[in-house]
Amino acid sequence: MDEVKNPRSCTILLKGPTDYTIAQLKDAVRDGMRAVVNAIEDEGAVPGAGAFEIAAATSLMEFAQKEVSGKAKLGVLAFAEALLVVPKTLAENSGFDTSDTLIRLQEERAKTGAAVGLDVYSGKPFMPELSGIWDCYRVKRSIITLGTVLASQLLLVDEVLRAGRGTRGAGPA
Repeated sequence: MDEVKNPRSCTILLKGPTDYTIAQLKDAVRDGMRAVVNAIEDEGAVPGAGAFEIAAATSLMEFAQKEVSGKAKLGVLAFAEALLVVPKTLAENSGFDTSDTLIRLQEERAKTGAAVGLDVYSGKPFMPELSGIWDCYRVKRSIITLGTVLASQLLLVDEVLRAGRGTRGAGPA
């Protein structure tokens, strides 16, 4: 370790019984390093364990009730409900009842106003930042952007199909 050219670099040596295992390890290391680079470049992260989604959904629901009217309110509420898929999936994959867990998370969020996530071991609400559980800001931003674009595209396809049904019976005059 003496007389190293660049003392800020390191080598990660991966060993495994098969080429497949080594490829899996390389992918895991690459993903972990990419997450670190993203956090450094973004200069931040958001609380994990579904806390961001609970907070965003709660804010959207409040916004829809106070600021939005008409059909637009249904869209905002649907988007808020769609965000809750992440904590629901965490609860389901951890073996907890999704409805009970989601209600507990939302009640804790309303009571404390803090970013509350799901402890996958106990099924109870907790503060993910105290346990060092963070999500990349860049990933959350991409999810919201992509979700909006995909929903818009699906609605556009629906409009095209509906328009096609209306002209099906009409032939040349």
